[in-house]
Amino acid sequence: MLPEGGRMKALNKISYSKDADILMIQLSDKKIDDAYETDNMIVQVDKKGEPVLLEIFQGKKFLRDIELLIHKSTETSAVVAHEVRVKKK
Repeated sequence: MLPEGGRMKALNKISYSKDADILMIQLSDKKIDDAYETDNMIVQVDKKGEPVLLEIFQGKKFLRDIELLIHKSTETSAVVAHEVRVKKK
């Protein structure tokens, strides 16, 4: 869900701990009130439950998976665009 006004804010800070292989993405400067752990990350949230900080385990794998996803998405978009052009002829 986008914040009020429908605009996404730029990320405040991204850092990586090579020793622990954890990618940390700071989404806001709000005070952390609680945290929830999933299989591959810890999501720290403010009093309203809005994410403040993501701590992603296996950061290298996460980034590789994102890169592959973006690459596949780009290939699929190109194929779909090509098919649409061909059908219009």
